[in-house]
Amino acid sequence: MNKTTEYIDALLLSEREKAALPKTDIRAVHQALDAEHRTYSREDDSPQGSVKARLEHAWPDSLAKGQLIKDDEGRDQLQAMPKATRSSMFPDPWRTNPVGRFWDRLRGRDVTPRYVSRLTKEEQASEQKWRTVGTIRRYVLLILTLAQTVVATWYMKTILPYQGWALINPMDMVGQDIWVSFMQLLPYMLQTGILILFAVLFCWVSAGFWTALMGFLQLLIGRDKYSISASTVGDEPLNPEHRTALIMPICNEDVSRVFAGLRATWESVKATGNAAHFDVYILSDSYNPDICVAEQKAWMELIAEVQGEGQIFYRRRRRRMKRKSGNIDDFCRRWGNQYSYMVVLDADSVMSGECLSGLVRLMEANPNAGIIQSSPKASGMDTLYARCQQFATRVYGPLFTAGLHFWQLGESHYWGHNAIIRVKPFIEHCALAPLPGEGSFAGSILSHDFVEAALMRRAGWGVWIAYDLPGSYEELPPNLLDELKRDRRWCHGNLMNFRLFLVKGMHPVHRAVFLTGVMSYLSAPLWFMFLALSTALQVVHALTEPQYFLQPRQLFPVWPQWRPELAIALFASTMVLLFLPKLLSIMLIWCKGTKEYGGFWRVTLSLLLEVLFSVLLAPVRMLFHTVFVVSAFLGWEVVWNSPQRDDDSTPWGEAFMRHGSQLLLGLVWAVGMAWLDLRFLFWLAPIVFSLILSPFVSVISSRSTVGLCTKRWKLFLIPEEYSPPQVLVDTDKYLEMNRRRILDDGFMHAVFNPSLNALATAMATARHRASKVLEIARDRHVEQALNETPEKLNRDRRLVLLSDPVTMARLHYRVWNAPERYSSWVNHYQSLVLNPQALQGRASSAG
Repeated sequence: MNKTTEYIDALLLSEREKAALPKTDIRAVHQALDAEHRTYSREDDSPQGSVKARLEHAWPDSLAKGQLIKDDEGRDQLQAMPKATRSSMFPDPWRTNPVGRFWDRLRGRDVTPRYVSRLTKEEQASEQKWRTVGTIRRYVLLILTLAQTVVATWYMKTILPYQGWALINPMDMVGQDIWVSFMQLLPYMLQTGILILFAVLFCWVSAGFWTALMGFLQLLIGRDKYSISASTVGDEPLNPEHRTALIMPICNEDVSRVFAGLRATWESVKATGNAAHFDVYILSDSYNPDICVAEQKAWMELIAEVQGEGQIFYRRRRRRMKRKSGNIDDFCRRWGNQYSYMVVLDADSVMSGECLSGLVRLMEANPNAGIIQSSPKASGMDTLYARCQQFATRVYGPLFTAGLHFWQLGESHYWGHNAIIRVKPFIEHCALAPLPGEGSFAGSILSHDFVEAALMRRAGWGVWIAYDLPGSYEELPPNLLDELKRDRRWCHGNLMNFRLFLVKGMHPVHRAVFLTGVMSYLSAPLWFMFLALSTALQVVHALTEPQYFLQPRQLFPVWPQWRPELAIALFASTMVLLFLPKLLSIMLIWCKGTKEYGGFWRVTLSLLLEVLFSVLLAPVRMLFHTVFVVSAFLGWEVVWNSPQRDDDSTPWGEAFMRHGSQLLLGLVWAVGMAWLDLRFLFWLAPIVFSLILSPFVSVISSRSTVGLCTKRWKLFLIPEEYSPPQVLVDTDKYLEMNRRRILDDGFMHAVFNPSLNALATAMATARHRASKVLEIARDRHVEQALNETPEKLNRDRRLVLLSDPVTMARLHYRVWNAPERYSSWVNHYQSLVLNPQALQGRASSAG
């Protein structure tokens, strides 16, 4: 069999069509497939003429009429996006310095942001009731939190051993030996630091407690007159004039999972009969060439399988600016004005058609709503860590989400995905300027979602949480280290966002959101400092002589005192604040039925195991988050290079590398406290032993085998596992199907496989006009690539080749036309483990 015959066999044609093709050479095959009989001055350009035929034979059900167009040079191009209708979207520069704004105001300059709320009287009247209620509720929350904190802090002050605060007079220390003065003051300085840190941390815990408590009452009563979901009946027809775009920004994601979830979501939308009101946009920022080719293939297959021609679009950006927020902004600028609403999906998002239709109905019923955030439920994971976390979010999450809604109402959170956004005000008000200055907290905003919600509210539009709207789902990280990688980005982003705390026009609630975002991570170093100061106070008490007389001519000594009964009482009160929300959550499930959670005893045991698990992980997260905060402030780059793992498990070597310092700290801390005072070790035991066990907990909890055992025992069971909704059943089914036909080594297949080469050529984005300089550059890229082995061709050079239709056509022609000359490429391709289901009629060899 010669090379031409092998090439013809690789084409997805009928036997009759293959027999009609010339067997003389590769160029003649391409000329025969070219219905337009175009002539090319170069032989290796001939594959460009057969692109249309190869595509139509490979994916006949994926191409809409008129989707194959000609670019400016007459080359076939697959139009993967609708025609753009551009909108202007530009940001106001941030004025983060209030002193600078005050100075500008004195000089007569206008410092009012361009997009500060300018509501009409009618709009103000429609919002007045819930805004007044929201304001009253927030003052109540503030009073409750501060009162509780003041009482607890005063109680803490009485527990601390050194009570001679009032006797310390700095003037009496003048002329006294410096070391004596220092030793007199040291215990009180430590206690002051402990007291301040305790007040801040207790206030943080108290706010969470009251949020969960109000959420519990909301869910227990079951009626909420201010719930945005109550504004619709749920069966209203959708307005055909208001169309919705489902946009999914992705970047080097698991292609099988992305397109499985997307297919299940789209089919659920079709089942509602509302598909005509929606379009889907896959917005790729992927820069791994293998994944880029796999995405293109999966998109073509998706369109064919769901008959999504003209409604499911795909775009890969060549210039990846501002990450996810820049990807969404690009969509808004090019196609945003074609839609009234857009729903932002993450790569792991799955949403039912009823949920999406419900979000659109809520938007139409609430014309002042700018963003409505659904409450996604976590599901679909098998590792012990992920199953425990998804159980926790499923059990406790509804309380906190309902509580957030109770306090915030229409000035709430937006989490960046599984939410519907009114496109026009988003374009007008939510463009993000880079933060001014230099350093790690300047530049492009990382955590864009909180900022976009704040800007939307600043412009007068409501931001709501539809906490009681079902049908919204997401997935969690499979193990602790993967979660910490995500937390590293979120930590830096939240610290950056705090620079916007004093920006003019921001609503007080969203200033508080910026503050809570910071405290989510800053609480870790504060807690660590609290523990360190407490340990230091114990060291001072054990190793130094107490200073009984703090003033000259003091008649009575000041004795250090320990009041363990009060310490136990305060500790118990703090534990109540921390763990009562968990108890309230399980009580709510007991009241409403435990069947979907495995029954009374199993859900109760699952709760106790989750509490133990959270106690073991809390100190570990504390140390990691402390490192993240410190590294962000110091501008250090924290690099995580975790290996690829098929089962998402953590190897022992990586666990000891990541947790080794924590294990060592725990051992030193425990031994030191045992030597000083065994009684104090009792108080520190949950901390130090969690650190000692951290590598073992990290590895064991990352195992799918352990997680599946708990699933068989119906532990950590959630309703989505007991009675899976159809959209999740479909996601699992399509995920299994996609993984059977997964395309690995996509770039090599795009070079060799005729169908995938036609797809890559037709979807290449670098469509420049012809020029001598460009031809020289193309020849250089192709020659350099073919003169090296594929293994030496790095990712960036592959991406350059993949982005140009001419270079892909020339690579394809050369490796097939002269396989003996480019044997390193042919041998590499033949050595690959090829998946027949992925390639269908692939070439078994290239010569």
